[in-house]
Amino acid sequence: MDVLELARWQFGITTVYHFILVPLTIGLSTMVAILQTAWVRTGNEKYLRLTKFYGKLLLINFALGVATGIVQEFQFGMNWAEYSRFVGDVFGAPLAMEALAAFFLESTFLGLWIFGWDKLPKKVHLATVWAFAIGSFLSAYFIIAANSWMQHPVGAVYNEETGRAEMTDIWAVLTNNTTLVAFPHVIATAFLVAGTFVAGIAVWWMVRKSREDRDHADLSMYRTAARFGAVTMLISGVGLVATGDIQAKLMFEQQPIKMAAAEGLVETPDGPAPFSLLTLGNLAGDDPESVRHIIEIPHFLSYMATGDWNGEVKGLDELQEMYAERYGAFDANGDEIEYRPNLAVTYWSFRLMIGLAVFSAALCVAIFWFTRKGRVIDQEWMSKLALISLPMPYLAASFGWIFTEMGRQPFVVAPNPTGSDQVMLMTTFGVSSATDVGEVATSMIVFTLVYAVLGVFWFRLIQRYASEGAAHVEYEEPSDDDSDRPMSFAY
Repeated sequence: MDVLELARWQFGITTVYHFILVPLTIGLSTMVAILQTAWVRTGNEKYLRLTKFYGKLLLINFALGVATGIVQEFQFGMNWAEYSRFVGDVFGAPLAMEALAAFFLESTFLGLWIFGWDKLPKKVHLATVWAFAIGSFLSAYFIIAANSWMQHPVGAVYNEETGRAEMTDIWAVLTNNTTLVAFPHVIATAFLVAGTFVAGIAVWWMVRKSREDRDHADLSMYRTAARFGAVTMLISGVGLVATGDIQAKLMFEQQPIKMAAAEGLVETPDGPAPFSLLTLGNLAGDDPESVRHIIEIPHFLSYMATGDWNGEVKGLDELQEMYAERYGAFDANGDEIEYRPNLAVTYWSFRLMIGLAVFSAALCVAIFWFTRKGRVIDQEWMSKLALISLPMPYLAASFGWIFTEMGRQPFVVAPNPTGSDQVMLMTTFGVSSATDVGEVATSMIVFTLVYAVLGVFWFRLIQRYASEGAAHVEYEEPSDDDSDRPMSFAY
């Protein structure tokens, strides 16, 4: 492997690991805030118990998310110095906003929430968790804005003297249509992850408690949590379908070759393009005759891409010629530039992104059915379904990002088809020139091992505290003379 390939592997490994933690923090922060709001409004103890129970799991996840996220920005300087030099004026702005505004908002109010249970009035303390949730949304928005600029660069021009992209309009960067479409899709994904997480754990506990005692006092609490998670899954699932449809059509306008790669569509079809559920053969693109669609939905790819059931979707071979004509057919060494992304990765990651979400849908439907009319779940197989479903939206979200980033290749900054052709950068030119194979390989191995250890700690901590259940808690309103009382830890 050369430096470029190792740098890509390292960034892929660390990014996918970090993003596993991110959606749960975004979605669960809001769900915990809603649970605490229900407690403040009703005074019902079950909402307080659920707030502290899921809040403890939220803190574990957030702490690991911060630890793994720090590495992300350092990699731009370590392995991708040329990329940073080219886009730093633009790409660095939303990242700085995320660090200075959103992350400080998150960390400050999270600290107040953790230590303020017996120091702040109920409503003031409630406001801190909502501020933390809003901070997580802002953080996500700025990160999505930065990534969307890589997918569809706007608000910038190319300076020939410096050889860099320079920002001309920060508002255009922050209101990029790619951002405005991607952000709600990411948020819907976060709530699907969090809803499955809350519901899955609640169902497991409901089955366990119902088998111990059909009249157990905690059954009502876990039933409430399970249905809360199911409602969240239902709303987020609808949101995912709606935003995903809009995003697919925008992606087809901005990166048509990515849509063709998602289907493994090598040659332009004579009529409407079908969407295949299963394909066998060589997805490398050099032997189109070997590609065989086993199960396909007629006209569906045409609708996904264009909104027209009979719309035309160009194949990869034709798009390769178009890209070569517009952006150059040969590199500096005289080798032909391959604009087609890795078809096997894009084809299967696109389907795994969609297919793995089915587990959450199944859990959602089962919860609504088996908890109807005040019933509780006592079927053992439901406990197994809940545990199996827990990791699936995580994996679906990860495959979604793999598709998004791998489908953009060979560009690290994809060209804007309606903008300046000069504001673009191929991945091969973004890697640092001062690093060698040994340095990148060493850092990749070290980070992978460290992340593996952190992953074990994260899993064991989540498993430990989730298996303890929602403990009984006592709450005392803070009084005027509480200033002399030692600060207690809510967790």
